[in-house]
Amino acid sequence: MKMEGKRREFIPYAGIVPLVAIMLCLRHDDLNAIALLEYAILLIFGYIATWQDYKKRIVPNKLVLAMLSAWVLLRVPQLFWSTDRAVAEVVAALAGAILAGVLFLILYLVSRHGIGGGDVKFMTVAGLYLKLGSVLPAILWGAVLAAAAGMILILSKKMKRDDKIPLIPFLYVGIVCVVFVR
Repeated sequence: MKMEGKRREFIPYAGIVPLVAIMLCLRHDDLNAIALLEYAILLIFGYIATWQDYKKRIVPNKLVLAMLSAWVLLRVPQLFWSTDRAVAEVVAALAGAILAGVLFLILYLVSRHGIGGGDVKFMTVAGLYLKLGSVLPAILWGAVLAAAAGMILILSKKMKRDDKIPLIPFLYVGIVCVVFVR
């Protein structure tokens, strides 16, 4: 009986495999292997965070830490193999993380915790993967989609104005749009 529950819990996570496979097929010509791997890792962790936020309304710190650790393990060896290019990419990644982190921290404080701390941490680490040039478009896509969904739910009386919706699923769609469009 215990195994059946674990199997049902795992089934939603299996959906990430086709998404990553499609990304690898579509983007393999215009990205190097490290960038493809970086996007694949971001898509996998983002997908898991989406399900966690949707089902449990939480983004576990262990997930964000694993996402950060994967980025470090991927990028640090690059600093030794192709130092000039890797340093430029790390600087762009850190700038993306700072931009996303500061923006979400401000929103967290201004909204009086209307967005969660998990959203702040997730987007800060996602900024490492997206880098400076892609982090704002991903956030914009996610914010517009979340606002539209919220308005539709409020107008259809399925949600009240002070109800909260999970933000990570919409940010994930924004990340997917940036990964596939750029």
